[in-house]
Amino acid sequence: MPAVAAALRDLERRRLRALVDADEATLDALHAPDFVLIHPGGGEWSRARYLGGVVTGTIDYRRFDAVSEIEVLVDGGLAVLRYRSAIDIHVRGQEAGRLACWHTDCYRATAGRAQWWVVRSQATEIPPGPE
Repeated sequence: MPAVAAALRDLERRRLRALVDADEATLDALHAPDFVLIHPGGGEWSRARYLGGVVTGTIDYRRFDAVSEIEVLVDGGLAVLRYRSAIDIHVRGQEAGRLACWHTDCYRATAGRAQWWVVRSQATEIPPGPE
């Protein structure tokens, strides 16, 4: 499983880079059709709303980096990734800001696909100051 965990870490870093670059082809390839994001404000965004916002610039990631080890748990065709991030984001209609977050992302390997893709993502903001 170490090779699978390493591949998933690389895939997640590639996904974060694609979010910053608004790389539509990569984002499309890495997000399952039933993908759902629970963002730091607690709302739920569908794949269409989230990726559409990134591609059009309504959601503008200026930075999105994993700043801790990306922990990976794999069981068959399901994997859970957990890490801390540093984000610099501007969402149209809101004040631009920097966030520190915990992320939990669920990836699934689907029969007939050459690679894993993300199906669920949840980001929890880490408030500034001591933990």
